[in-house]
Amino acid sequence: MQLFDSYLLFIIIVLPMLGAGLIMAIPSERASLIRWVASAFGLMVMLLTFYVFIAYYLDPGGYQFERTWHWLALPGPWTMGDLGISLTLGVDGIAAPMVLLTGVVMFTGVLVSWNIKSWNKDFFILYFLLLGGVFGVFASMDLFFFFFFYELSVLPMYLLIGVWGSSSDFGRFKRPKEYGAMKLMLFLVAGSVLIWVGMMAIFVEAGLGTFDIRALAAVDYSRNFQIIFFPFLALGFGILAGLWPFHTWSPDGHVAAPTAVSMVHAGVLMKLGAFGIIRIAIFILPEGAQFWMPVLIGLGAVNVIYGAISAMGQTDLKYVIGYSSVSHMGYVIMGIATLHPLGLSGGVLQMFSHGIMTALFFTVVGVVYQRTHTRDIMVLDGLAKRMGVTAVLFAFAGLTSLGLPGLSGFVAELLIFMGLFQTYPLLGVLAVIGAAITAVYILRLLAKVFFGPITEQWDDQTDLGKLEGAASVVLAGFVLLVGLFPFPFLKVINTGVFELMAVLT
Repeated sequence: MQLFDSYLLFIIIVLPMLGAGLIMAIPSERASLIRWVASAFGLMVMLLTFYVFIAYYLDPGGYQFERTWHWLALPGPWTMGDLGISLTLGVDGIAAPMVLLTGVVMFTGVLVSWNIKSWNKDFFILYFLLLGGVFGVFASMDLFFFFFFYELSVLPMYLLIGVWGSSSDFGRFKRPKEYGAMKLMLFLVAGSVLIWVGMMAIFVEAGLGTFDIRALAAVDYSRNFQIIFFPFLALGFGILAGLWPFHTWSPDGHVAAPTAVSMVHAGVLMKLGAFGIIRIAIFILPEGAQFWMPVLIGLGAVNVIYGAISAMGQTDLKYVIGYSSVSHMGYVIMGIATLHPLGLSGGVLQMFSHGIMTALFFTVVGVVYQRTHTRDIMVLDGLAKRMGVTAVLFAFAGLTSLGLPGLSGFVAELLIFMGLFQTYPLLGVLAVIGAAITAVYILRLLAKVFFGPITEQWDDQTDLGKLEGAASVVLAGFVLLVGLFPFPFLKVINTGVFELMAVLT
């Protein structure tokens, strides 16, 4: 079992890529076989990620499931460290729940993608490559491979949105899907340039000749160096996390993407940005983090209020969820920026909670769009009379979003608020106001789209199918599990948070 554990993270990264290779070998005409193969690989990966989470030992905590493969030796006058670039894998208490989140969203995304009829082979190939990259980011302990997998996880998005996405042809903002795909790519590439500059500055300044994250974090960098280069990393990763004012790619990307890609985009990819701020920016440059966190937490507060108000004014269902994600990622950023144990734990739990919740949101919105062929809130009404289960699931996700006790969003936001009121109480007030605005637009949306009188054009609508229902049940189950039993998740998260706090103090 110990040998299996040491190879487990490598298997989780490679399995989606093997799945993509196997699908590549299947003739395109065998669409049903392609779907079954994709589902089998998705299920295997989800079960393995669940094992990673439950098998993580709280004592001693730290990095577990470690394995190293030396890849490239660097010439030079290096005298310390594991010289060169190595594929070093491992997860701590912060990464373990993110690996589980990715596995759950991956499998449920496969289930809701069974209805893709055009080029489904190519879709699943790109989808699996993207998820393989995401797993690599969460598991990498080498800065070079962290960046490599980071790029692998965002590049397939352009094709997935540009080919299989949908255009927004109603409402205030009419955007072709190619616009959303290109805008997403340009913003994320710009962020990657900043990350690369920060990474290379750290590598050169450390002078160790290694990209090992723990070795780089042990270096005593000058305060001026940390203050100068922390913003490169925080802003580069913050763009992917939807940080205001560089968030505008995100709602457009949400709207244009097909359902499964929207689930991955909001549920997982945006978490890569927040995870990068924790794992790289704060962990390696703690003094720079302490200097710049008041700015970061202020921008996070703008995220919360601006995203919530913007969501209230949208007429496209996907734009509502897109701007809601910007708002909720503001809570994540604020929690991280408190540099307080409660805020950090709440921020990480919010990453998991929001990932599951928004995946459920987009699953339900995908069902509505597939049945009605519109996402226009001004047209949709009374759907609960014909799509009762869909309405219940949307209400369930909405109540999670507004922080109803008993659901995952409440626990995460409560911890963030507690951390905020102990560090930045005035901004904590803004965060609470943002939660109140969220309740307003969610309840208005429920009333308009699902309840009230129904017009004749929706009389023949059908409810969600078995696969969509199975995906929704899995996601709703995790929302309920975290909401009712948060301590198993928090115990794992806290091991990583305490290690981070030791660096900061």
